Amino acid sequence: MSATETVRSMSDDRRSVKTYVPAAQKDVWRDHADQLDMSQSEFVRTMVQAGRRGFATPETQTTEETHSSDVDPRGSGLETRVERALADGPCTWDELIDVVTGDVEDRLEHTLDALQDRNRVRYSGKDGGYVLVDA
Repeated sequence: MSATETVRSMSDDRRSVKTYVPAAQKDVWRDHADQLDMSQSEFVRTMVQAGRRGFATPETQTTEETHSSDVDPRGSGLETRVERALADGPCTWDELIDVVTGDVEDRLEHTLDALQDRNRVRYSGKDGGYVLVDA
Protein backbone atom coordinates (compact mmCIF):
# COMPACT_ATOMS: atom_id res chain seq x y z
CA MET A 1 0.00 0.00 0.00
CA SER A 2 1.42 3.38 -0.99
CA ALA A 3 1.55 6.40 1.33
CA THR A 4 -1.28 8.00 -0.66
CA GLU A 5 -3.42 4.89 -0.25
CA THR A 6 -2.65 4.81 3.48
CA VAL A 7 -3.70 8.44 3.91
CA ARG A 8 -6.83 7.86 1.82
CA SER A 9 -7.64 4.72 3.85
CA MET A 10 -7.22 6.60 7.14
CA SER A 11 -9.40 9.48 5.95
CA ASP A 12 -12.08 7.03 4.77
CA ASP A 13 -12.48 5.92 8.40
CA ARG A 14 -13.26 9.46 9.54
CA ARG A 15 -16.75 10.81 10.04
CA SER A 16 -17.96 14.39 10.10
CA VAL A 17 -19.53 15.86 13.23
CA LYS A 18 -21.28 19.21 13.07
CA THR A 19 -22.23 21.52 15.88
CA TYR A 20 -23.43 25.07 16.08
CA VAL A 21 -21.96 27.53 18.56
CA PRO A 22 -22.30 31.28 19.02
CA ALA A 23 -20.04 33.28 16.72
CA ALA A 24 -18.08 34.66 19.66
CA GLN A 25 -17.37 31.12 20.92
CA LYS A 26 -16.16 30.06 17.49
CA ASP A 27 -13.85 33.09 17.40
CA VAL A 28 -12.37 32.13 20.78
CA TRP A 29 -11.86 28.54 19.63
CA ARG A 30 -10.29 29.67 16.35
CA ASP A 31 -7.89 32.02 18.17
CA HIS A 32 -6.93 29.31 20.65
CA ALA A 33 -6.40 26.80 17.83
CA ASP A 34 -4.17 29.33 16.06
CA GLN A 35 -2.13 29.85 19.24
CA LEU A 36 -1.60 26.08 19.43
CA ASP A 37 -0.81 25.87 15.71
CA MET A 38 -3.75 23.52 15.19
CA SER A 39 -6.59 23.40 12.74
CA GLN A 40 -10.02 24.09 14.22
CA SER A 41 -10.92 20.42 13.73
CA GLU A 42 -7.80 19.28 15.58
CA PHE A 43 -8.49 21.77 18.36
CA VAL A 44 -12.11 20.72 18.89
CA ARG A 45 -11.21 17.01 18.69
CA THR A 46 -8.39 17.48 21.22
CA MET A 47 -10.49 19.57 23.61
CA VAL A 48 -13.37 17.09 23.50
CA GLN A 49 -11.02 14.21 24.28
CA ALA A 50 -9.35 16.19 27.07
CA GLY A 51 -12.71 17.13 28.53
CA ARG A 52 -13.97 13.56 28.44
CA ARG A 53 -11.20 12.50 30.84
CA GLY A 54 -13.03 14.38 33.60
CA PHE A 55 -16.42 12.76 32.96
CA ALA A 56 -17.57 9.43 34.25
CA THR A 57 -20.18 7.46 32.38
CA PRO A 58 -23.48 6.70 34.11
CA GLU A 59 -22.35 3.05 34.44
CA THR A 60 -19.26 4.08 36.46
CA GLN A 61 -20.99 6.56 38.75
CA THR A 62 -22.69 5.71 41.99
CA THR A 63 -26.05 7.21 42.91
CA GLU A 64 -24.22 9.35 45.46
CA GLU A 65 -21.90 10.77 42.80
CA THR A 66 -24.71 11.59 40.36
CA HIS A 67 -26.73 13.47 42.98
CA SER A 68 -27.45 17.01 41.89
CA SER A 69 -28.94 19.85 43.89
CA ASP A 70 -29.29 23.61 43.72
CA VAL A 71 -25.86 23.91 45.38
CA ASP A 72 -24.25 21.48 42.91
CA PRO A 73 -26.50 21.77 39.82
CA ARG A 74 -24.19 19.99 37.40
CA GLY A 75 -23.52 17.06 39.71
CA SER A 76 -19.79 17.83 39.75
CA GLY A 77 -19.25 15.80 42.90
CA LEU A 78 -18.35 18.80 45.05
CA GLU A 79 -21.01 17.95 47.63
CA THR A 80 -19.80 14.36 47.73
CA ARG A 81 -16.18 15.41 48.23
CA VAL A 82 -17.11 17.79 51.05
CA GLU A 83 -19.30 15.16 52.74
CA ARG A 84 -16.52 12.54 52.51
CA ALA A 85 -14.01 14.95 54.05
CA LEU A 86 -16.37 15.88 56.88
CA ALA A 87 -17.17 12.20 57.55
CA ASP A 88 -13.67 11.92 59.02
CA GLY A 89 -14.38 14.76 61.45
CA PRO A 90 -14.40 18.56 61.48
CA CYS A 91 -12.40 20.41 58.83
CA THR A 92 -11.28 24.01 58.69
CA TRP A 93 -12.06 26.17 55.68
CA ASP A 94 -8.47 25.77 54.44
CA GLU A 95 -8.67 21.97 54.79
CA LEU A 96 -11.88 21.94 52.75
CA ILE A 97 -10.25 24.12 50.10
CA ASP A 98 -7.45 21.55 49.87
CA VAL A 99 -10.02 18.75 49.50
CA VAL A 100 -11.93 20.38 46.66
CA THR A 101 -8.97 21.78 44.73
CA GLY A 102 -7.21 18.42 44.83
CA ASP A 103 -4.55 18.13 42.16
CA VAL A 104 -5.00 21.57 40.60
CA GLU A 105 -1.45 22.60 41.54
CA ASP A 106 -0.01 19.47 39.91
CA ARG A 107 -2.13 19.99 36.80
CA LEU A 108 -1.08 23.65 36.61
CA GLU A 109 2.58 22.72 36.93
CA HIS A 110 2.24 20.09 34.19
CA THR A 111 0.44 22.58 31.94
CA LEU A 112 3.07 25.28 32.48
CA ASP A 113 5.84 22.75 31.77
CA ALA A 114 4.12 21.73 28.52
CA LEU A 115 3.61 25.37 27.48
CA GLN A 116 7.25 26.15 28.24
CA ASP A 117 8.37 23.08 26.27
CA ARG A 118 6.42 24.44 23.28
CA ASN A 119 7.91 27.91 23.89
CA ARG A 120 4.45 29.43 24.44
CA VAL A 121 5.13 30.59 28.02
CA ARG A 122 8.27 31.50 29.94
CA TYR A 123 9.04 32.62 33.46
CA SER A 124 10.28 36.19 33.67
CA GLY A 125 11.75 37.44 36.93
CA LYS A 126 11.82 40.94 35.44
CA ASP A 127 8.07 40.83 34.76
CA GLY A 128 7.33 39.12 38.06
CA GLY A 129 5.92 35.83 36.77
CA TYR A 130 4.94 33.76 33.79
CA VAL A 131 4.43 35.56 30.49
CA LEU A 132 3.09 34.54 27.12
CA VAL A 133 5.79 34.30 24.47
CA ASP A 134 5.01 36.39 21.38
CA ALA A 135 4.23 34.16 18.43
